[in-house]
Amino acid sequence: MTSGKGLFLLGFLAAGALAGCAGGKSAERGAQAAEGSKPQGEAIQPERSGGEKVTEQDVNGDGKPDVWTYTVTEKDAEGADQERRVRQELDLNWDGRVDLTRYFDANGDPARETLDLDYDGKVDASYFFEKGVNTRRERDVNGDGRMDSFIFYERGTLARKERDTNADGKVDYWEYWENGQVDRIGEDLDGDGTVDKWTRNPNNAASE
Repeated sequence: MTSGKGLFLLGFLAAGALAGCAGGKSAERGAQAAEGSKPQGEAIQPERSGGEKVTEQDVNGDGKPDVWTYTVTEKDAEGADQERRVRQELDLNWDGRVDLTRYFDANGDPARETLDLDYDGKVDASYFFEKGVNTRRERDVNGDGRMDSFIFYERGTLARKERDTNADGKVDYWEYWENGQVDRIGEDLDGDGTVDKWTRNPNNAASE
């Protein structure tokens, strides 16, 4: 990858990393989020559904498309036809394959972004949005095709981190954040989906 391409990719990822907002709070809800994640091996480029039209763009001028925008035709309030953007696929490193897919809601705002970070055609990370604001991030850290790291935001602030540390498909580690630092950590030691051990004020405990 050339330096220009690398900067383009890193710039995009950095911009995504700065977004944030709301999420739920309980460990139980976190476990449900893990169980509700997308199936293993989700393709970064979904199958094209009926009625979708695609527009191609060549961003870097090499004669090959780098951006694919999918739209559908719908009726507006007055019954007239209008085009609505539903998805956009991007080739960030210009190798001819999709690396990032953006999904849009009925209002045209971002609803979800999926990224293929290792260029194998599968989703490695997902960002979720509400009213255009990033509310949750999920990541397949160990590469088994299943999300095992989750980050939640509330009002633009980091609120909670969750992890599946033993790759069994269930969250067993929770970090709750307050005022920019970890307030407490919960751990599920027996795999039943509930917290067995709490560590309060871990930053203070570490300094004692």
